[in-house]
Amino acid sequence: MIGQQHHESGAHFAFTDRWGGVSAAPYDQLNLGGAVGDDPRSVGANRELAAKDLGLDPAAVVWMQQVHGRDVAVVDGPWRMADIPCVDAVVTARRGLALAVLTADCTPVLLADPVAGITGAAHAGRPGLVAGVVPAAVEAMTELGAEPARIIAFTGPAICGRCYEVPADMRDEVAAVVPQARSTTSWGTPAVDVTAGVRAQLAAAGVPVREDSHMCTRESADHFSYRRDRTTGRLASYVWLGETPGRGTGEAEL
Repeated sequence: MIGQQHHESGAHFAFTDRWGGVSAAPYDQLNLGGAVGDDPRSVGANRELAAKDLGLDPAAVVWMQQVHGRDVAVVDGPWRMADIPCVDAVVTARRGLALAVLTADCTPVLLADPVAGITGAAHAGRPGLVAGVVPAAVEAMTELGAEPARIIAFTGPAICGRCYEVPADMRDEVAAVVPQARSTTSWGTPAVDVTAGVRAQLAAAGVPVREDSHMCTRESADHFSYRRDRTTGRLASYVWLGETPGRGTGEAEL
């Protein structure tokens, strides 16, 4: 099942949950991650199902090999499977090209400047937050002609700051870089709120966050969570612009 937002500007943002695919347990059902141990044929079938639900060509979605860094790739089309680089953000100036992020607790960040025709997608886990992958993605978009104040930013389902327990020294290391990420679990131990940190980094870059997902992956049985299950599938978040500037349908939920 896929939730999708159509912005009146022609920007599209979509987030999957775990249902509606063909993968067997523990990856059931709509696992979209190709590096978690699932049958590659099931992953391929799931990616095709998700793309078709979104009205996209499955062969024209840009994926990444995510490594928790800050490297950004500028793309004008999908890579061959053997050539997918190790990056944690992608940006494009090509309308209609969908960019995808895989997560199972990390924060997916989707960005679009519909006026300039520039989109970006970033994978922000704790290491990526500290490394600055989101500001790097915004910078790459700006170099292509985007303006931060025009960028529409969405964050997707992620582990919340009340559930992401870490050692106290790790929380301090993160908070030294992004103070807004400091948190405490609902049971009173040190924690990190990656989404709050991402929101602060976007604001510092001049990007207004239009909408955050309030879905905690660890708490939701409808979403994959590495923290909860360890061996599990991956969700996907997608961003793309309509081929025609300004073409949109208002906001809608699928």
